[in-house]
Amino acid sequence: AAVDIQPACLGLYCGRTVLSVNGSVETYGDCGVCPRGQRTDDNKICRECMGSPDRYDWLYLGFMAMLPLVLHWFFIEWYSGKKSSSALLQHITALFECSVAAIVTLLVSDPVGSLRIRSCKVKKLSDWYTMLYNPSPDYITTVHCTHEAVYPLYTIVFIYYAFCLVLMMLLRPLLVKKIACGLGKSDRFKSIYAALYFFPILTVLQAVGGGLLYYAFPYIILVLSLVTLAVYMSASEVESFKDLLVRKKRLVVLFSHWLLHAYGIISISKLDKLEQDLPLLALVPAPALFYLLTAKYTEPSRILSEGGNGH
Repeated sequence: AAVDIQPACLGLYCGRTVLSVNGSVETYGDCGVCPRGQRTDDNKICRECMGSPDRYDWLYLGFMAMLPLVLHWFFIEWYSGKKSSSALLQHITALFECSVAAIVTLLVSDPVGSLRIRSCKVKKLSDWYTMLYNPSPDYITTVHCTHEAVYPLYTIVFIYYAFCLVLMMLLRPLLVKKIACGLGKSDRFKSIYAALYFFPILTVLQAVGGGLLYYAFPYIILVLSLVTLAVYMSASEVESFKDLLVRKKRLVVLFSHWLLHAYGIISISKLDKLEQDLPLLALVPAPALFYLLTAKYTEPSRILSEGGNGH
């Protein structure tokens, strides 16, 4: 298409919208912010996002979708108590809420009614923070060109969290009121109250650190899963394979961490070269095996007793 000769469009993310197309000639508007669902090309023209998220983008969205679910499960377990038999049903309900919220979020995203979404390609970290790159040509007037250059990876997370919150408020109080008979009245709804705290925190986290999370989430998954697995095994006094087999819950927690390990490894490698990347999944059980093999040598009481004997 022919490009009109116009004054330079300043700013990293400012662009001209296409007003009309006559054959191969396009007419452009003034330099400014691109409409939602568009971003600037190399010629500073706003073009519609027609691509699809790549594998890494989907893995990022999966990570952001897992955060509320994992927090739901943690607080349900934390507040359910040993006498309550309602924890499993609450876990299933939380999984149902997040799954339905994810499906509805995809259905309402463009194109509406499809599980497929169109997106713009993420090129660099600054694409997530276009509000920091509004130009001031005369150092007095600021041209506001803030738009979602990573459409829809930024806003789709907020939509998902909103649906999660609505579904939780519709389903969970009724469920907890009926089945959480093993808990006192004040303890029944504590997992729901916790969600009312962590959803705003997750929202602020995405608003401020969305771009940083996009590049760092595989390493965050690996570090957190390693730390939480070690803390859980230590708190549960797991020192051998026999201790793991005593309670099914411990095996469930172990396999859950293994799934997180695998997710982190897949996110880092992106599985671009299957013959090189798939063998890395064999490392998934390594941290747990290392812990079990070395736990008896790091028992605090044993270290103290041996230290005492040395004196």
